[in-house]
Amino acid sequence: MNSQTITREELSRLFDHTNLKPNATDEDFKRLTDEAKQIHAAMVAINSAPVAYCHQLLKDTDIHVGAAIAFPLGQMTTASKLAEAKNAIDDGADEIDYVINVGDAIMHRYDAIRAEMEAMVELCHKHHKIIKVIFENCYLSKEEIKELALIAKAVKPDFIKTSTGFGTGGATVEDVRLMKETVGYEVGVKAAGGVRTWEQCANMIDAGATRIGTSSSFAILKGYDEAHQ
Repeated sequence: MNSQTITREELSRLFDHTNLKPNATDEDFKRLTDEAKQIHAAMVAINSAPVAYCHQLLKDTDIHVGAAIAFPLGQMTTASKLAEAKNAIDDGADEIDYVINVGDAIMHRYDAIRAEMEAMVELCHKHHKIIKVIFENCYLSKEEIKELALIAKAVKPDFIKTSTGFGTGGATVEDVRLMKETVGYEVGVKAAGGVRTWEQCANMIDAGATRIGTSSSFAILKGYDEAHQ
């Protein structure tokens, strides 16, 4: 897939249409799901509390409900992450995006990162759910990002993801390319955090991203339309 040949419909199906704000209300989630239906997004990305509500709103569609776990900091125990993920799955989540313990990555405690990833992947795949692993690249060196991607290549979550959007930086083309080159075609790459325009989105796609986490889906589509007039 590349930005030169992607259709509007294919672009929409890359979007994890997002509202992870702490002050979001039922009205906001109703708007989010209505917008996801309008553009036929892949998923709505939300925190775990509103999963059941959004599941009901989307139950007659093929749009997934995605729950953010240990969000946005990641510094929870593995047991807590597993419990939150299982709760979200029970409430109707189709996809799980969880944040690693970034401190462990910085301290190069890769065995702990791998053990947690294996447990989370096992839980989600046992329930036939998609799982994405959030690295939060803004705090990591390129070598640390590569090491995490190598772990993912072995453990095989469905996606690895650049960012929460709540750190000091978001997705970069360089990081997406590094992640994709490391995992190859065995694991997908999700670009998230600061992807707000068609130009940015196109660059992420060309670097290897096959999901885009964004709250700016409509702005990106508008930019796509203007570029293809």
